[in-house]
Parts: sequence; structure tokens; C-alpha cells
Amino acid sequence: MSVPENQMAQLYHQEDIQQILQLAIARQDRREEMSRKELLEIAAELDIPLENLELAEREWFHRKGELEKRQEFNLYRRNKFKKKFGSYLIVNTALMLLNLIGAGTLSWSLYVLLFWGLGLGLNVWNVYQQTEEEYEQAFQKWYSQNNFRRSLNSLWNQVNKVWQS
Repeated sequence: MSVPENQMAQLYHQEDIQQILQLAIARQDRREEMSRKELLEIAAELDIPLENLELAEREWFHRKGELEKRQEFNLYRRNKFKKKFGSYLIVNTALMLLNLIGAGTLSWSLYVLLFWGLGLGLNVWNVYQQTEEEYEQAFQKWYSQNNFRRSLNSLWNQVNKVWQS
């Protein structure tokens, strides 16, 4: 459905301009990448000062790095849960088989299954049903620990290089 030209607005708000340009750029049949020189040319055509473009570029780079760290954190939490769930399945399957072979029925192993499952369920609830504040705290804690580990690994590698020389 096309909109007649006389019904299109003559003035646009800043937010509307950004959305329209974003849609237009997305629809272009261009390659996936663009050089920084081309980015500077587009900014010049739009009368965007170089300082504003460089500030926006730095902010974009910072946001991109932050997003990658959050994705890494989410992957870490998911893998940690998978490991706990795998342990739960393996151990409880073995205990149920042991109980079935030894007593001919499932009795005490069901209690282990139930209580460990309850703990696992509470862990899942606490991890995946967090408020934004709780998520942010967990992320910051993980980020600090991760940076500390990387620093220690870097120091250890440097010490090893010196000793091996």
C-alpha cells in the first residue's frame, strides 16, 4: 500500500528521520560492509560534524563491546546450567538404577531425585527470573571475576615467558 505524496509529512521529528534513514539504508542493495571513508562521506552529506560522528562511533564501539560481554555472560550461565542438569541426570539415573537393582523398587532414590530437582529448579528460577537490577549485579560480579582471571592468566603467561627464556 503506497502513501500518496501529498499525504506525506513535510516536517519530521529527529526520531522519525533516524527511523526513515535506517529503513532506507537497510533496503539498499549494497554489500554488507562499508569503509570508514564512505561513512565519513555520508556524514558530510548529512551535515553531521566530524566530532559528533566520532563520538557516536566511540559510543557504538563501547555498546558493541558491552553487548558481546553480555552475550558471553548469558552463554556462561546457560552452559553452567547445562552442566548442573547433566550431573543431575547422570547421578540420579545411576542412583535410581542402583535402587531398582538393590531393592527391586524405587524408594530412597526418589527422595534424592526430588530434593536435588527442587534445588535445581530453584537455581533456574533465581537465574532466569531476575529483575534487571539482579541481572546487572550478577553480570558485574561475573565481569569482575572474569577480568581478574584474565589478568592472572596474562601475568602467569608473562612469568612463564621470562622463565622459559
